[in-house]
Amino acid sequence: MAGTGLFAEILDGEHVYKYYADGEWKKSTSGKTVAIINPTTRKTQYKVQACSQEEVNKVMDLAKTAQKLWAKTPLWKRAELLHKAAAILKEHKAPIAECLVKEIAKPAKDSVTEVVRSGDLVSYTAEEGVRILGEGKFLVSDSFPGNERTKYCLTSKIPLGVVLAIPPFNYPVNLAVSKIAPALIAGNSIVLKPPTQGAVSCLHMVHCFHLAGFPKGLINCVTGKGSEIGDFLTMHPGVNCISFTGGDTGIAISKKAGMIPLQMELGGKDACIVLEDADLDLVAANIIKGGFSYSGQRCTAVKVVLVMESVADSLVEKVKAKVAKLTIGPPEDDCDITPVVSESSANYIEGLVKDAKEKGATFCQEYKREGNLIWPLLLDNVRPDMRIAWEEPFGPVLPVLRINSVEEGIHHCNASNFGLQGCVFTKDINKAMLISDAMETGTVQINSAPARGPDHFPFQGIKDSGIGSQGITNSINMMTKVKTTVINLPTPSYTMG
Repeated sequence: MAGTGLFAEILDGEHVYKYYADGEWKKSTSGKTVAIINPTTRKTQYKVQACSQEEVNKVMDLAKTAQKLWAKTPLWKRAELLHKAAAILKEHKAPIAECLVKEIAKPAKDSVTEVVRSGDLVSYTAEEGVRILGEGKFLVSDSFPGNERTKYCLTSKIPLGVVLAIPPFNYPVNLAVSKIAPALIAGNSIVLKPPTQGAVSCLHMVHCFHLAGFPKGLINCVTGKGSEIGDFLTMHPGVNCISFTGGDTGIAISKKAGMIPLQMELGGKDACIVLEDADLDLVAANIIKGGFSYSGQRCTAVKVVLVMESVADSLVEKVKAKVAKLTIGPPEDDCDITPVVSESSANYIEGLVKDAKEKGATFCQEYKREGNLIWPLLLDNVRPDMRIAWEEPFGPVLPVLRINSVEEGIHHCNASNFGLQGCVFTKDINKAMLISDAMETGTVQINSAPARGPDHFPFQGIKDSGIGSQGITNSINMMTKVKTTVINLPTPSYTMG
C-alpha cells in the first residue's frame, strides 16, 4: 500500500507526505500542507508539504553543488544507477499505481501501465545516453576555404546544470521520469516540482531513485502551492533549464524564464481529418481510443473530428454505437470513463457543453454529470462559432464538424492557436502525405489516433503547443550543450608541390 513498507519513510503521520531534499525526507518549516482531493470522492485523500521560498533556495544550492560532482561521475556509472532505479520502480508498481488511482482517478490497469512504462523509459534512456553521450566530433580546419590544417576541433556534450522539471497531473510519473532520466544521464541535477494532483505518486517515484543510491542533493522534489513557489522556482537564478508539460501556464513561464533552454509541451486541439475513402470502422475505433481514453484528459486526445459530409452520417452512427458500450464509474473498477481531475475542470467542460447546446449542436447522447464524473458525449453538427470547436475541453466531450473539402479541414486545423498533433484517415497514402505536410502540427498520425510515444519517438508542438522537442534522444540533447576545444598547431613549414 502507498506510504507503507518500503515507502513508510516518506510519510509523516496519517496521509501526510514529506518532501525530498539532500537525500532525506523532510517536513517543511512552514508548518503548512496542501490538500490533495480525490476526484472520485471529492474528499481530501492526501496532504503534502507546503515548501517555502527559503527551502527552495536551499534546494537550489544543494542541487548546484551535487551537479558539479555528478558531472564528473563516469557515464557508465550514471547509467548503472538509472537501471537500478528503473528496476525498483517496476518492482513497486502497485503502491504507485494506487496513488494514481486516488489522486487523478486514472483507471487501475492504466495506472499500473504508466508505472511500468516509466521504468522502461528510464532504462532506455540509460542505454541511449551511453551511446550518444559517449561520442564526440573531430573537425579539422582545412576543410574550410583559406585555412591550413593547423587547427583540430574536438566537440562533446556537457550538462547544463540544474534542470527544473514540472510534469502535469495526467501522467505525473511518466512525464516526470521523461524529464528526470535524460537530465541525470546527461550529468545534470534535478529539482522536481510535481503537480498537486499527482504529487504523492511523484514522491513515491522519487523514493525509488533514492533507494537506487543516487548522490545526496542530486535529485530533489519540492511540493507546495504554485501561487507561493511557482514563479519563484521558474525565475530562480539557480535554474539552468526548464522542462514543463502542462497548460497555458507554460506561456507565462516562457516569458519570465530568461535566457535558459526551455522544453515545453502545452496542450493541443488535435484534429482528426476523415476523408471519403477512409475505413470508417477503423476511424470509429480510433476516435473512441483517441477521444475518450482516460476521459479525454490527454494532450494528444482527439479534440475535434473533421469529417467529409458524404460519410459523416455513417461515421457518427458507428461512433455513437461504440460510445454506448463505454463503461462509466470509479477508477478502481477499471471503467473507461472516470471522474475528471477536479470540480473546476468539470465546470469548465460543462461550460463548453452549454455553449454548444445554446448554439444548436446535435447531442448524440444526453449530457449527464454527477460530481466530477461526466458521461461521454459526442456533439455532431458543431460549427466554428462554438467554443468547443476551438477550446481544449480535457474531458470526455468530442465535437464533430462536417466539412465539404480537404482544404476546409486543413484550414480549420491550422486556424487553431494549438499545433501539437493531428491525424488523417484515408486509403490514399499520397493524399495522406500531402495533408500531413499541410497540417501545422508537430506530429501527424496517418490512419491512427494521435499519441505520445513510443517514448523514444520525437514529440513536439508548434505555436501555443510548445517549444523544443521531447522524446528520449531529443531530451538528452536538449539538456546538454556543446563544448568545443581547439588545438592550435604551428603553421606548416613545408611548401606544396
